[in-house]
Amino acid sequence: MLFKLLLTFCVYLPFQIALSPSTGVDLASSRVFILALFFVWTAEGLIKKKLFLENSKTNFWLVSFLFLNSLSAVFAENKDWSLRKFLFLLSIFPLYFVVANLVDTKEKMEKLIKSLVLGGFFVAILGVVQFFSQFIFKLAVTYKFWASYVSPLFLGKNVTEAVLKNPSWLVNISGETYLRAIAIFPDPHMLSFFLGMLLPFALGLFLKLKNRMYLIIFFILLLADLLTFSRGGYLGIFAGLVVAFFLLFDKIGKNYRIKIFVFILFLFSFLIIPGPISERFFSSFNFKEGSNQGRIETWKKAGAIILNHPIFGVGIGNYPLEISATANYRDPIYAHSNYLDIAAETGLINLFLWLGFLFSLVFVFLIKSKDTLFFCALLSIVIFSVHSLVETSIYSPVVLPLFLIIAGLSRLAQMDEKNI
Repeated sequence: MLFKLLLTFCVYLPFQIALSPSTGVDLASSRVFILALFFVWTAEGLIKKKLFLENSKTNFWLVSFLFLNSLSAVFAENKDWSLRKFLFLLSIFPLYFVVANLVDTKEKMEKLIKSLVLGGFFVAILGVVQFFSQFIFKLAVTYKFWASYVSPLFLGKNVTEAVLKNPSWLVNISGETYLRAIAIFPDPHMLSFFLGMLLPFALGLFLKLKNRMYLIIFFILLLADLLTFSRGGYLGIFAGLVVAFFLLFDKIGKNYRIKIFVFILFLFSFLIIPGPISERFFSSFNFKEGSNQGRIETWKKAGAIILNHPIFGVGIGNYPLEISATANYRDPIYAHSNYLDIAAETGLINLFLWLGFLFSLVFVFLIKSKDTLFFCALLSIVIFSVHSLVETSIYSPVVLPLFLIIAGLSRLAQMDEKNI
C-alpha cells in the first residue's frame, strides 16, 4: 500500500496543486504528501518493530547537513525566515528515508523509475505545447493565459505574483523575444533541472527493456529541456554525456559506438545549426552578455558574504537580507548556485557536508554502474551536481524531492553490494 502511494507521488510530483491554508500562504501539496507518507511509514514501522536508520556514511552526511542547517539559525538576523526555510527542508528530506526503506528490490526500483519518467513525460509534453502556443496564439496571449490561469493553480497566487515581478519566463535571442518552456514550474531553470535528471532514466529504460516508447519519451524530454533555454541545463546534459562516454567507451561494441557517435552528432547539430538554441548556448561563453555579467556580479556578492561569515553563514533563509535590507521573504534572491547559497547561509562546513553527501552518492552508484539503472542514477546525480553550479534548486518543492528519491536508491545499491 505504502509503495503504491509512493509510485502515485512520483507521477504527481511535477503536477502538484498549490494549497492556500491561509491568506498570503501558498503551500506546495508535495510537502503534505511527503509528510503523510513519512508518518504512515513511521507508524507502520513502529507497529511492526522494523523502524531503523542505517549507520551509513551517506546517512551521516545527510543528517549532519540538516543539523548544521538548524544550527545556523542561531546566527540569523531574521529567526522567522530561518524557521520557515528549515521547516521546508524538514518537510522534504524525510522522503529520502522513506524511499531508502521501501525500495528494497530492483523490481521496485524499476517501477519507481517508470513512474518518475511517466510524470516527466506528461510535464514535458505540456512544456512543448506551451512553448509552441506562442507561435499560434502570439506570445502576449500565451504569456497572459499562463500567468492568469495556469501558474496560480499550480504555484499559488502569491508565488505567481513573486515570480512575475522578477520574470525569467522570457528570453531575448538576436533581437527576438521568446516565451521559454516552463510548463507548470515557476521558471524554466527548475523545469530544466527536473527534465535533465530524468533523461538518463528514460534512455536507460529503453536500453534495458528494448521498448521504443521510452526512446520517444527520451526525445520529448530532451526537446522540452532544450526549449527551456537554460544554459545551466545544457551544461548539466553535457557533463552527463562526458561522464557516460568515459565510463562506457571500453565496454561499447563497434556497432554501438557508431550509433552513439551518430546520436552525439544529432545532439550537437542543435549547437552547430544557427538558431535560438545554438545562439543561447554559445552566449554562455560571452562574459559581456547582460545576464552573464549579472550572474558573475551575484557570485561576487555571495563570495563576499561567505568571506565575512565563513563558519555558520548568515543563517538559513537570511541570504536575501544580506543583499537587500528591504527584501521580502518571497523575493527570489539567491546566489544562483546551490553551493554558494549553502555556504553563504549555513557556512563552509555545511557546504563540505553537502559535497560529502553528493560524492558518497556518486561513489555508491559508480560501484554498481554495471547495472543499467544504477548507471542512470549516477548520471542523474552528475547532471544535478553540475547544473547546481549555476542555479539554486535546493528550495524547489519539485526538484529537491526528485533528487532525494534518486538519492534514496543508494541504499538498494549498498544492500545489493553486501549481498554479493
